[in-house]
Amino acid sequence: MEETNERKIRIRVVSQKGTCVACHKVGDEFEISDVCPANLCAWAFYTIFPFAQVLICGGTFPWESDPDRTTVACPDPASPVVFELIRDK
Repeated sequence: MEETNERKIRIRVVSQKGTCVACHKVGDEFEISDVCPANLCAWAFYTIFPFAQVLICGGTFPWESDPDRTTVACPDPASPVVFELIRDK
């Protein structure tokens, strides 16, 4: 059997304004894979997934001070939820 070194990405809600229809709140956490985690808003997942793939594949974002983290906001402009993506080592 082949060994994999798949990195795990944790998603943490760091900010929530207005009324989130998915009821996300600061402190909620999820673990990402190739499917939408249970109880994570699908619209947020669609926004988060490309950024998570960069971290999973070992990439970084030049505007971030920590190469193992980035922040992403959901696409709801009236009630934005901000997520922090964290690459576990």
